[in-house]
Amino acid sequence: MTLAPRSLAVALTTCALAVALVTPDPAAEPDIDLVWAARIPMRDGVRLNATVFKPKDQAGPLPVVFTFTPYISDTYYARARYFAQHGYVFALVDVRGRGNSEGEFAPFENEAHDGHDVVEWLAAQPWSDGKVGMWGGSYAGFDQWATLKEFPPHLATIVPAAAAAPGVDFPYWNGVASPYLVQWATYTSGRTPQVNLFGDQDFWISKFRELFFSRRPFRDLDRMVGNPSAWFSGLLDHPSVDAHWKALRPSEGDYARISVPILTITGHYDDDQPGAMHYYRMHMAHGTPEGKRRHYLLVGPWDHAGTRTPNREVGGLTLGPASLVDLNALHKAWYDWTLKGGPPPAFLKDRVTYYVVPSDEWKSAPDLESIAGEARTLYLASDGSADTVFRAGALMDTRPTAAPAASSADRFVYDPRDRRPAALETGEIKSYLTDQRYVMNTFGNGVVFHSEPFAEDTEVTGSVRLSVWMALDVPDTDFRASLYELRVDGTSVLLTEDVKRARYRESLEKEALVAPGAVLRYDFDGFPFFSRRVGKGSRLRLFLRCPNTIFLEKNHNSGRAVADETDLDARTAHVAVYHDREHPSALVLPVVPARPAVAGLTARDGRR
Repeated sequence: MTLAPRSLAVALTTCALAVALVTPDPAAEPDIDLVWAARIPMRDGVRLNATVFKPKDQAGPLPVVFTFTPYISDTYYARARYFAQHGYVFALVDVRGRGNSEGEFAPFENEAHDGHDVVEWLAAQPWSDGKVGMWGGSYAGFDQWATLKEFPPHLATIVPAAAAAPGVDFPYWNGVASPYLVQWATYTSGRTPQVNLFGDQDFWISKFRELFFSRRPFRDLDRMVGNPSAWFSGLLDHPSVDAHWKALRPSEGDYARISVPILTITGHYDDDQPGAMHYYRMHMAHGTPEGKRRHYLLVGPWDHAGTRTPNREVGGLTLGPASLVDLNALHKAWYDWTLKGGPPPAFLKDRVTYYVVPSDEWKSAPDLESIAGEARTLYLASDGSADTVFRAGALMDTRPTAAPAASSADRFVYDPRDRRPAALETGEIKSYLTDQRYVMNTFGNGVVFHSEPFAEDTEVTGSVRLSVWMALDVPDTDFRASLYELRVDGTSVLLTEDVKRARYRESLEKEALVAPGAVLRYDFDGFPFFSRRVGKGSRLRLFLRCPNTIFLEKNHNSGRAVADETDLDARTAHVAVYHDREHPSALVLPVVPARPAVAGLTARDGRR
C-alpha cells in the first residue's frame, strides 16, 4: 500500500465510508423502481441478497451493472440511484455472510465463484438484456477481478477502482503488515456495519499505541482490541506471497484469456494503487494484443476515497479544479460504449490518462512506458554524516569514483525498543503529504539526501526506482524510503514511498535472512506511480530509515516470524549505507518531455 507518513487506518477508513459521503442531487426526481431483497442462489445453495434499482416504468430489457460489496449495499444507494436514472438496472449485492446475504464471510475467499453466479443470475432476469457490467472500488474492485477470472459468459465489462490485490497491497505492503488489519476485521465482523467504531480514529490510534508500548507480539492485537479474529490470525501464517494469496488473483493464463473492455482507476495517493497497477501490468505483460487494446488506465491526483469521490483537499494539498472529474458521468459514458454500443468516452484520449500536479492538467499516452522520455539517475553521495536534514548528503548526477576504502559510508541505528517516535503519533495526521515531523525527528534512525535545485520546471511522471547498497549486523529489518519535493520556501510535498523487508529483498515469495556484515543491494522497485511538475528551484529529498511507528508491524530484527516477536527478541540494527564506485547507490527518476493536455471532464453538478 501507498503509505504516506500517516495512519493507515485514516487512509483506508474511506475504503468503506467514501460511498456514504456521496449525496443524491436534490433537484433530481427519483424516477426509479425497486426490487427489494432479491435472493440470488449460489451453486452451493447459499442465497445472496440484492437490492435492484431500475428506471421507473422500464419499458424493455436493459444492461445491468452491479456492485459486490462487504460494506453493506445501502452505502452505495446514491450510486445505484444515479445509474437507474440514467438508463441502467443497478444491483447492490452483499457478499456472502454480510448484510442480508446468507453464509459466512471469509474475506477474499468466495467472491470469485459467487461473483460468477451473480453475473449469470442477473443476465437471466426479464429486466436484463443479458449484458452485465460491474462497478466499485477497493474490495469491490478486487471482486471485479475475482469475478472476471472465472469468465462468466455474460460479463461484458469491469471498471475496478483502487482494486486491492491479495498478497500485493493487502493484507501486506511488500511483506509488512499494519494494525489497520484488525480495524478492518472489526468493521467486517458479523453481518451489520460498525461505522462509528470503524471511523473512531482516537480509539484505534490509542489501541495501536497500546500495542506499541505493550511489548506484546503483533499477533496479540486482535485480542487487545477485544475482537479475536481467526482471519487475522490466519493471514499472519502466510507472510510471504505463497499459493494461498496467488490463488485469489488471476493467473498468467487468465490474463491471456481476458478480452472484455476494462477501465482501471487509481490515484497518486491511493493506498491500493499497487494492487490496481499489479492487475494492469500483469494484463499488459500476459494479455493478447486485442485484450490489451481494450484495457484503459486512469490515474488521478486522488487518495483511496478519491478514486470514487474526488476531493480537491488531499493530505494538505489543494488540487486544481480539473482534478474534480465527474466519475459517475465517466462511468456512464464507459457503460454507454461497452454495453450499449455508443461512442468511446471523450475524456479517454488514449489508453493511459493521468493528471499532473500542480499543473492541473490531464495528459494521455498509449502506454506507461512511453510517458517518460528520460531516465535521470541521481547517485547518493556523502562524507559519512548524512543523518539529518541540516547536514544531508547529496543526490548527484555523476557516478561515484571513490574506492570503497576511501569512501565514507553513512550509518544509522534502529533500536526496536526505542519508544520515542510514538510521541509524534498521538493523533490523526491529516496533512500527511506536507507534514515533516518524521524527517525532522529521526532519533538517529535514518539518512537524508538532497538534490541540487532544479534549473527549470520539470515533470516527473511514473515510478521511481532506488537501489541502495547496505550492510546490517542483524538477520532482518525493515526499510522505508520516502521521496519529497523540497520547495524554495522550505515546505515539502511527499511524492512517493516504498518499504522493503530485508528477508524479502530477493523475492516476496521466499525469505532469505541477511548474513551479518554482507554488503547487499536492496532494490526498492515498488514505488507507486505519481505525476508532478517539480518547480524551478525545488530540490528532491530522499529519506531512508527503518520504520519505527505505531502504524506498521514492528520488526524486532531477530529473524524470527515478525508477527510473533517481542522485546525479548529485539536486536538493535546498525545499518551502513554505501555509495562508492563498487556500490553506486542511486535513485532513477522518470522525466517527461512536454505533452499536450487533455480537455478535462469536471464535476459541475456535485454528483461525483
